[in-house]
Amino acid sequence: MNVRTSGSVAGRSAPAVADGPLPHPDDLPDGLVVADESGLVTCFNAAAARITGLGSAEALGRPLEKALPLEDLDGRRWWALTDPYGGLAIRAGQPERNLLLPGGRQVLVSARYVREQPTGRVVRVVVQLRGTEARRRTEASHAELIATVAHELRSPLTSVKGFTATLLAKWERFTDDQKRLMLETVDADADRVTRLIAELLDISRIDSGRLEVHRQPVDMVAAVHRHIEAHTRAGQPRERFVVKVADQPLPALWADPDKVDQVLGNLLENAVRHGEGKVTIEVAPALLTARREGTAVTVSDEGPGIPEESMKRVFTRFWRGSKRGGTGLGLYIVKGIIDAHGGTITVGRAARGGALFRFTLPVGAPAFLDRT
Repeated sequence: MNVRTSGSVAGRSAPAVADGPLPHPDDLPDGLVVADESGLVTCFNAAAARITGLGSAEALGRPLEKALPLEDLDGRRWWALTDPYGGLAIRAGQPERNLLLPGGRQVLVSARYVREQPTGRVVRVVVQLRGTEARRRTEASHAELIATVAHELRSPLTSVKGFTATLLAKWERFTDDQKRLMLETVDADADRVTRLIAELLDISRIDSGRLEVHRQPVDMVAAVHRHIEAHTRAGQPRERFVVKVADQPLPALWADPDKVDQVLGNLLENAVRHGEGKVTIEVAPALLTARREGTAVTVSDEGPGIPEESMKRVFTRFWRGSKRGGTGLGLYIVKGIIDAHGGTITVGRAARGGALFRFTLPVGAPAFLDRT
C-alpha cells in the first residue's frame, strides 16, 4: 500500500510530508486496516493480524465487515450500526471505543471516513486497532491503589470515630489523663489520614506529569539533622544515627524544601523501621555532568538489605520490603519527586549488607535567577 498522497482531499491541500520514504504499514505499532470505496480491505498490517489472529493474506480483498467482524459489548454488529458507506454524510469517523472480536476478545477501535469532498461519498475507511492489555493494567493498578488507600484509611477513621463517640457520650467519666490520651490518639490518626490523602494527591500529580516544584534555597545538612532530631524525640537513640558531610563546600542548592523533607523523611523512616544497626546519612557535592553540579545524599543501614531480584521493583507502586505495614507507595513518590527536580535515585547494598539509597539533586536555580 502506498501511503503517500498528493493533490487535495475534501477540498483541502494535502499536508506536506518530509522527503524520504514513509513508514511501511507493518512498522506501525497499532493495527491498521484500510478499506476502499467498495468496502474491500486493501491494507491489513502486521499489528492488525496479531491483534485479530487473522493473517494479512486472508484479510486482503475481503469485505471489511467479514475481515473485521466486530461487535459492541451488547452483542450488536458494529458495522451494521455505524454504516460508514451509507450512513450520515456529515460523519467523519468513529471515536475510539471498546469492541469485541470473535471469541470475546476486547479491542480498542477507532475509524476515519475519507470522503472525496465534504459530505461526499466515502472513498476510504481507515480503522485503527489497539489491544486493551495496557489499559487493563492501568485500570487494575488504579483499582489496587484505591483498595489500598481505602484499607489504610479505614483503621485511623475507625479509631477517630470510636474515641470521639466515647468522649461525647461519657465525657464526665474519664479523668483528664484519659481524655488527653484519647485526644492524642485522635490527633495522631488524623495526621495519618492527612498523610494518606497527600500521598494519593502526589501519585495523581506524578502520574499526570503535574507535580510542581517550587525551588528555594535548601540547607541539606540542616534538613538531615532536623529529621534525626524528630526520630530521637520519638524514642530512637541518638547514637543510632551517623551523619557524614564532605569536607569540600556543598554547592548552593535550590529545591522544593517541603518535597526534600518528604524524600528524607521516607528514606530515614524506611531505614529505621526496616533496617537494623546504625543509620548513616552522607551528604556530599556531586558532579552530574562536566558543567552541572549537584548535591548527593546517601542513606544506608546495617539490616538485611534488599534482595537483588527485588531492586528493580523498589520504586514501583505497592512494593513493600517487609510485612511491617505501610502502603508501599512511599518510594514510588520519592522517585517521582526526584525526577521532577531533574535528579536521580538509585538503590544498592551498603558496605555492611543493609539497604543503600543514593539520590542526587542538581543545583537548579529558579528560572528568574538562571541567566545562563
